[in-house]
Amino acid sequence: MKNVVVVGASTGLGRCIGLGLATRGHQVTLMARRQEKIDEAAAGADGTVFAVACDATDRDGCGVAFDRAAEAMGGIDTVVYAAAVGPITKVTEATTEQWMSTFATNVVGASNVTQAALPHLDPATANILYLSTTGASYTPPWPGLAVYQTTKAALNHLVEALRAEVPGVNFMRVTIGECMGGDGDGQSHFNVDWDMELMGEMAPAWIERAYMNLGFIDVEHLTDAFDAVVRSGSSLQMPSLTIIPRPPLG
Repeated sequence: MKNVVVVGASTGLGRCIGLGLATRGHQVTLMARRQEKIDEAAAGADGTVFAVACDATDRDGCGVAFDRAAEAMGGIDTVVYAAAVGPITKVTEATTEQWMSTFATNVVGASNVTQAALPHLDPATANILYLSTTGASYTPPWPGLAVYQTTKAALNHLVEALRAEVPGVNFMRVTIGECMGGDGDGQSHFNVDWDMELMGEMAPAWIERAYMNLGFIDVEHLTDAFDAVVRSGSSLQMPSLTIIPRPPLG
């Protein structure tokens, strides 16, 4: 059993991964801005789950949140950074607010969380996993998602910089392809605020250029992969992992 903190766990993949790791026997602290959402998740969890409010863009608040998580679980072994925002917009029309808010969550938030977590981690055994996207490394950029994917590319470089400066800790980029998440609040909320007309304009290029294969990752299989990393031996360093859906056959 490991002690795991999942940041960005109110909905979507973060929620599914956090609850799934608890089901698989780990102690888990769910973190997100919305206390009521993680309280609901913790109340219905199968396993030991704590809920601690945390806004990743608030550096001081992250420190307080990780102190609370470490106290509740008796320490921290692994952190999963799943918090993300991803507006859809043409890059030539992206607003300053879209750029700033997306960088704040996807990059600055990851840095804040890392700084808050490190004092609680044993560098000889600890993992910090950062969820990234295929368009930041595995495929060329996707039309309409430049703001999101540019910030995720910056996150990828942040992970490399951390590995260069902080020996021992397994800083790991986890690139994830299409996954719908689970049921209810476990369903992906990534595109809930998207302009559907613009998505309809952009999506044919994603398919024609084979950036997506029309398959989807089962969220339980995705969580199995995270569980394997959490349980992995301390002699391993895994700089990156890319998980994409198997293409449908027939």
